[in-house]
Amino acid sequence: MSYVVEAHNLKKTFDDKQALQNISLSITPDKITGIVGPDGAGKTTLIRLMAGLLLPTKGEIITLGYEMPKQASEVSPLLGYMPQRFGLYEELTVKQNMDLYADLKGLPFKERKSKFAELLDLTGLFPFQQRRAGALSGGMKQKLGLACALIKRPKLLLLDEPSVGVDPISRKELWKMIRGLVEQKITAILSTAYLDEAASCDEVLLLNNGKKPAILFFLATRKK
Repeated sequence: MSYVVEAHNLKKTFDDKQALQNISLSITPDKITGIVGPDGAGKTTLIRLMAGLLLPTKGEIITLGYEMPKQASEVSPLLGYMPQRFGLYEELTVKQNMDLYADLKGLPFKERKSKFAELLDLTGLFPFQQRRAGALSGGMKQKLGLACALIKRPKLLLLDEPSVGVDPISRKELWKMIRGLVEQKITAILSTAYLDEAASCDEVLLLNNGKKPAILFFLATRKK
């Protein structure tokens, strides 16, 4: 079986603080995997290690078959990453932000019109494409972050607490979008502190104080 992410005896420390302790895991494709735990559990650290943005203190992590962060440049075209505090340029419009991320991902200009239309339609941002990002609501900013993460269709989507600071309606809409993407064979790994969101995942990885007590499956209880 091929895995989108594998970790073996993964450990990460910051100065004298241990963020992750001996994490081993294997995540299969075409599903939503939730990394669930309280604040400070190590969720963001694990997501950033998967994205190749941090160097493990010990052990190894492999994303889409590439050793991270050593081969991060090879996996970058296949990866969509949305940090908890997404780096929007608030003085730029929605479309200008998307253009910037298209530049970073190397999306050809001739493909942008159709791709932007697709993503603006998906996120419901089409009527707001000329609005400054700084004038968007919290939910709309997260939708823009998702659109930017999808600029160059990824195989794997890493979302760090995508619903934090989002109103209930926007949170429901975001989840509907994520589920739709997985149905299109884009694997999603996301972190959350909310148990109701955990129940909406296909697979759940529990973290507490940087430790992994268990992997739980919610396939039988998740509402279709």
